[in-house]
Amino acid sequence: MTHVWVRAEQRPNEERVGLTPEGAKALIDAGLRVTVEESDVRAIPIDGYRDAGCATAPQNSWPEAPKDAIIFGLKELPEDGTPLIHCHIMFGHAYKRQPAGQALLRRFKAGGGMLYDLEYLVDEDGRRVAAFGYWAGYAGAAVALRCWAAQQRGSIAGPVGVFGSSAELLADLQEDLMRAGATRPTAIVIGALGRVGTGATDLCTAMGVPVTRWDMAETAHGGPFPEILAHDLFLNCILARPGTPVFVPVSAKTAPRRLSVIGDIACDPGSDYNPIPVYDRTTTWDAPALRVHDDPVLDVTAIDNLPSMLPVESSEDYAAQLLPSLLTLSSLEAGVWARAKAAFDTHSAEV
Repeated sequence: MTHVWVRAEQRPNEERVGLTPEGAKALIDAGLRVTVEESDVRAIPIDGYRDAGCATAPQNSWPEAPKDAIIFGLKELPEDGTPLIHCHIMFGHAYKRQPAGQALLRRFKAGGGMLYDLEYLVDEDGRRVAAFGYWAGYAGAAVALRCWAAQQRGSIAGPVGVFGSSAELLADLQEDLMRAGATRPTAIVIGALGRVGTGATDLCTAMGVPVTRWDMAETAHGGPFPEILAHDLFLNCILARPGTPVFVPVSAKTAPRRLSVIGDIACDPGSDYNPIPVYDRTTTWDAPALRVHDDPVLDVTAIDNLPSMLPVESSEDYAAQLLPSLLTLSSLEAGVWARAKAAFDTHSAEV
């Protein structure tokens, strides 16, 4: 019997989960065994999983799970260097030569485990079967607007937190923008046709922010892109890969520009393909804005778990997208799981 072990998230500010109680019941009805760890922070309470027929386990007990259990989480594991003996389903952030990712792959090699990276669960046409993209874009645009509002008050954005719903987020952001006491900024979204860009655009539209929508056609010439500097906000919503052009070069810091906030929602500063080299590290919930130039001011916000600001809505959306693939876990040698294994084999062979 295939055994899915849903671990508690151990990263700060992470309340999401990739399986709802309704999804867990569907797995159990399909003949899978499901264990769910208790969690102090998970946005969906444990009682629903118990009612669905799941076994429960103590928080963070997954290292002692049966070796044949498939450990399912979302974000990174603690970076303690221990060998990983299980098959893990999670976002590994390990295939673009990120230093932490290389260390993670070495842990899998040392323990004989396997990574089924959620970013590389793709269909026959190479399209991802599930993504948090919409809510990443939605929350990322909200944080970028907070950065802009803080600038209007002569300061830098303070901590951000969790909202019970998107309606609560919108109401709070509206109040913040009203306190800024300025005309709404203009924004340019690159990747506007994708899920991330759609979420970012929807948030801006809800806030009355005019949006210029760009996608592959507008960036195909490879740059430079002076139009970006002519907007107040730039929201980067594309997945960087080899050949991705530089959207905002280092020289933009001192160039004449209207641009004052970059929301790097794709958030990949450690990648060799970073299209926004004006910054080199992610930002945090406690300090969401990184000031990369003072005069004229330029802030970058690059939080890498943005959907956690709306943990219930983003979890329910993502879990619904992923469930059809989870229902095929008994056939790891085929379909999305086989393709994910091939990606792991390729990249782990390089470390």
